[in-house]
Amino acid sequence: MGCNRNCGLLTGAIIGAVLAIFGGVLIPLGDYFVSKTIKKEVVIEKGTIAYENWIVPGSPVYRQFWIFDVQNPAEVMNGSRPILQQKGPYTYRMRYLAKLNITQNPDNTVSYMLPNIARFEPTMSAGTENDTVTCINLAVVAAPALYTNNFIQLLLNTWIKSSKSAMLQNRTVKEILWGYKDPFLEKVPFPLDSTVGVFYPYNGTSDGVYKVYNGKDDISKTAIIDSYKNKRNLSFWEGHCDLINGTDGSSFPPFVKKDSILRFFSSDICRSIYGIFTSDQVVKGIPLFRFSVPSAAFASPLINPDNMCFCTDPVVSKNCTSAGALDISSCKAGRPVYITLPHFLFASKDIQEAVEGLSPNKDEHETFLDVEPTTGFTLHFAKRLQVNLMVKPAPKIQTLSKIKEPYIFPLLWLNETAIIGDDKAEMFRSKVTSRINMLNMLQIALIIVGSVMFLAFMISYFVCRSKEFK
Repeated sequence: MGCNRNCGLLTGAIIGAVLAIFGGVLIPLGDYFVSKTIKKEVVIEKGTIAYENWIVPGSPVYRQFWIFDVQNPAEVMNGSRPILQQKGPYTYRMRYLAKLNITQNPDNTVSYMLPNIARFEPTMSAGTENDTVTCINLAVVAAPALYTNNFIQLLLNTWIKSSKSAMLQNRTVKEILWGYKDPFLEKVPFPLDSTVGVFYPYNGTSDGVYKVYNGKDDISKTAIIDSYKNKRNLSFWEGHCDLINGTDGSSFPPFVKKDSILRFFSSDICRSIYGIFTSDQVVKGIPLFRFSVPSAAFASPLINPDNMCFCTDPVVSKNCTSAGALDISSCKAGRPVYITLPHFLFASKDIQEAVEGLSPNKDEHETFLDVEPTTGFTLHFAKRLQVNLMVKPAPKIQTLSKIKEPYIFPLLWLNETAIIGDDKAEMFRSKVTSRINMLNMLQIALIIVGSVMFLAFMISYFVCRSKEFK
């Protein structure tokens, strides 16, 4: 009887040990099968999960615009510091159409164009497109940057005055964003496009051609841009600043780690940029890693020497000691456009103090991407940036003659955001997250149950053995 009992206890202990060992074996085995499945499904080709989500945005992409309204226009045109108040948001649905001209290339890349469409969403906006704001005059302020010759500027001054234009103007939100016929440019007796707008032309155009790796031959290169507009360099900057690095931000190669640096290219700011891990997030039941664009990406070259090649105008940027503003005039046909984070977040004091009314807030104004680490898919993001014009003294142009020194004048800021839709989230949970979680739970359960069984039966066995010898 004692022998049978002892044999049963040993058998139970052996079964427990086998279960624990099997649970341990499942860890590398499970990782292998997960890795194999993911490597198959994240390739950008027909029939994969990645391809279906890649062709059409997995969730609506919205752009919210806040326009800066000048509160003291008369004083500003006499050389005083602008007092600004933001109006908005004015919300548009963006890029909700499928990619265009998708072509699978023989070198394991895929080419495509991104369609540009903006549709106003009144229910998500604080006003209408016909709201009027007092803002900087795009054509007048840009003119002396484009034409530096004194004689030409005298002619410009004549046309500006005859069109009754000034440094500031009143325009509707729709005009500022998407374009309007400028009265000053219509006076210029040369053939040129007199329509101007911050995002003119946009609707009906397309961005690209993008050519990205599909990951078929090397999963670590999935979605990374090989070329943009048939070039691997931008021709705007010097050295490494001019390289097109990373993806377009909608996805990254799979198996993202917390110490990864996620690089992505944005045609809006004419440069590549990067994000670093800042926090864990859970969106609609899906665990994600948040990567945020750090202050170092906009730091002065004195703080971050890697940024020296973004410093193109040492005079304006105080011999490159200022931080937080990117001169992108070279990719805007010479127009003095500067990109910053909203409300001059991370910008130097000399930039911030040139205007009044801004309140930088990291939570509201930083750019981030929430990435599912196993697949590399971006399931939630917020791209935030501010569009500004550089205003400089121009003695030959009357309306700009009272400006004391160059400063960056905010025009608007935007928040482009998207979050995975409920249907897509359910699909993602069922096909990816739940399977990985189930495998992990099975591994843990087998190890715990097996270990507990082994210990319990072994303890019972030794207790029984000790009683038999007494």
